[in-house]
Amino acid sequence: MLNHLILPPSMFRGIWRVAVHNLRTRGTPACRFVSTCDGVPVGLADAETIFALSSGHGRCGVAVIRATGPASSTALQCMTKLTSSLPPPRKALLRSITDPRTKEVLDRGLVFWFPAPHSFTGEDSVEFHIHGGPAVITAVLHALGSVPGMRPAEAGEFTRRAFQAGKLGLTEVEGLGDLIHAETEAQRRQALRQMSGDLGRLYQDWTHKLKRCLAHVEAFIDFSEDELIEDGVLNQVDEWVCDLQAEMERHLQDERRGERLRGGVQVVIAGAANAGKSSLLNTLCQRPAAIVSPIAGTTRDVVETALDIGGFPVLLSDTAGLRESLDLVEREGVRRARERVEQADLTLVVVDCVDLPSDAKQAVTFLQEHLSSVLSAQDSVFPADRFLLVLNKTDLLPEERRLELDRELRRVSGLPPACHMSCHTREGLQDFLAVLHTRVKTLCGDPLSCAPTLTQARHRAHLQQCFAALAQYQRYRDIDLALAAEGVRLALTSLGRITGRVGAEEILDIIFKDFCIGK
Repeated sequence: MLNHLILPPSMFRGIWRVAVHNLRTRGTPACRFVSTCDGVPVGLADAETIFALSSGHGRCGVAVIRATGPASSTALQCMTKLTSSLPPPRKALLRSITDPRTKEVLDRGLVFWFPAPHSFTGEDSVEFHIHGGPAVITAVLHALGSVPGMRPAEAGEFTRRAFQAGKLGLTEVEGLGDLIHAETEAQRRQALRQMSGDLGRLYQDWTHKLKRCLAHVEAFIDFSEDELIEDGVLNQVDEWVCDLQAEMERHLQDERRGERLRGGVQVVIAGAANAGKSSLLNTLCQRPAAIVSPIAGTTRDVVETALDIGGFPVLLSDTAGLRESLDLVEREGVRRARERVEQADLTLVVVDCVDLPSDAKQAVTFLQEHLSSVLSAQDSVFPADRFLLVLNKTDLLPEERRLELDRELRRVSGLPPACHMSCHTREGLQDFLAVLHTRVKTLCGDPLSCAPTLTQARHRAHLQQCFAALAQYQRYRDIDLALAAEGVRLALTSLGRITGRVGAEEILDIIFKDFCIGK
């Protein structure tokens, strides 16, 4: 008899029925199902002990070297000359760290002992807190490599072991990776919230509900003829499925806020040639990132720079001036500029105020036609959440004319919000930054005030598959209950690919708990 069996989804149903039959007749399962993620068993222990530098590379005051696995205690004892016993768990101990081969003292630092299962990986682990000089780090790593049963860790292997030990789910693992790479305050908040398990708990709650749905449907298929299942079971499943679909639909309709916050808001500077786009880029990033010249058409390719706007990540792109040109290189730059505008989350349309008609009403008409021409718009409506009008070189306009233009712009609808500023004198810059921050914050959302949002493209893909599978249940519910149950199972599998955990034994447990079959 097999103790463990890893099943592809196509074989699941037949073996499941055999298991249920054995449960009814013998009281014990014939097989124990093992969760899989893309065919790889989850939770299998690795006998090797690994080690690596956990702190950053380069000179620093303190460096942390971590080891995890069954040989961790051996490494701790032979490198600190602790022959009698191991130190108290999670207590700092100041020791001389020696090479186990030559007995040479390599450094003097703190050691921490984390016995299983109370460690990051769930295994025996040890940390060496040493001085951060490159020579010290290299010597300690070489010494650890000489301990039998130890090897250098691969990239992400500590976190992988934590996942396999059930310390972290896949969403928590991804949150940890995002936290390490977070560059802005909002990214840190979102990553920390995901690492703490908010998103994982939401998906685990849906997983539990789907398991319950599947258990009830399968029990109805197998045992309804024996009158062991009460009436109304499928009606209850129908209600649960509808509720789940509604929750998932709301979750998916998040306008990609979490993904934007994780990867950065795509902000594109566009406009006619010589309007001051490169000057705006240099002003915002506070360095000469792009060439500024009075010659029109200087910028011919996309110039990108990453910014932190009020704690939110922004990927700012300067583009070529949008105009007709016979120059092949400039035409390619214009093509790329239009492509970026189509892909942008927010477009800053820069206009040279000097080119505007002196009459305010005519200026507004000019702006409408100019925007339609420059952006190749099909109509004259520009959504306020996607476009922002930047009227540059306002220092060259008389105050009275500027106020009159501002009043007319406020009165007319159909144009995006306008900001008056001068890249030369920086007049109006703070007001523009305030408006830009508000737009970016709206596009990203507040990671702490709302429900957990999708942060990964793979989450969205699997949830869409899950939603479609639940639609299969509803489609076949009154036609073929077996196919309807397969829809629930596919939904459960898709959701399990997000969290990394989906098992068949739990479904059997729910059958026992809810229906007391064989009692």
